[in-house]
Amino acid sequence: MTVLTQSAAVAMRPVRLILAILALTVAAFPARAVDRDRLQAFLEVTGFGVALDSIALSATDAPQMLGMQASDFGTEWRHAAEDVFDTEGMRETALVILEQTLSDELLTHAAAFYASPLGQRLVEVENDSHMTEDDAAKAERGEALIGEMVERGDQRIDVLRGLTTAVNGDDVAVRAVQEVQMRFLMAASHAGVLENELDEGALRALMRANEADLRVSLSKSALSGAAYTYRDISNDDLVAYLEALKEPQMQRVYELMNAVQYEIMASRFEVLAVRMATLNRGQDL
Repeated sequence: MTVLTQSAAVAMRPVRLILAILALTVAAFPARAVDRDRLQAFLEVTGFGVALDSIALSATDAPQMLGMQASDFGTEWRHAAEDVFDTEGMRETALVILEQTLSDELLTHAAAFYASPLGQRLVEVENDSHMTEDDAAKAERGEALIGEMVERGDQRIDVLRGLTTAVNGDDVAVRAVQEVQMRFLMAASHAGVLENELDEGALRALMRANEADLRVSLSKSALSGAAYTYRDISNDDLVAYLEALKEPQMQRVYELMNAVQYEIMASRFEVLAVRMATLNRGQDL
């Protein structure tokens, strides 16, 4: 399940915004709660569990977002990042939220598709892509594939673009990435990680000024990421996937999954910022 496109994590790599999204989501899905065992199975069959695990890979980008290097935080950096982005803890958080928000109807609908032969093949390639740590190589390969499609006028590129929009619209991705960045940077500022304190108003203004560039970057990265991820999936199967993703029930599932994943990412980055302030600085890794 490609919920948060990995490009968004790489681009970074809200309490107000994300909690507002979750509040609206809960109001929209007042159906009966789903039991924990079925939710556990849901994480596995849809691949959402692996998507959550992949959030940990984005921790490597935290120092760069502050204009620093991992070596600036000494020998404790790796352990701190692994501790904060604990995969079991992130999955538990997701389960707690899903218990309160995901209806039985929506779970059944999404699980039925992803449990199908096509669904499981898609989950397999998505999981592999999520956990690929060499982002540069993946981006290079994806961009090369897109270039080849453009040269031969392949309509596959339109299907890939439709997939990226269906799972995570540009406006939602841009706002969420901005808020995750904001929460991390402000937490780092308040914790004393940065030499100079940041002004939230000025930072938001800067983000608004750069929004067009971010939108283009996310769109381009999402498309190349999709080209890489689904490189061995046929056009017919991708069209079938796109049609499944367009269904109203699946759209609601993805709205919820995106909200959950963005909130977990944002909260973990906030915690990481506080931990970074406690690390011994200047030691060699």
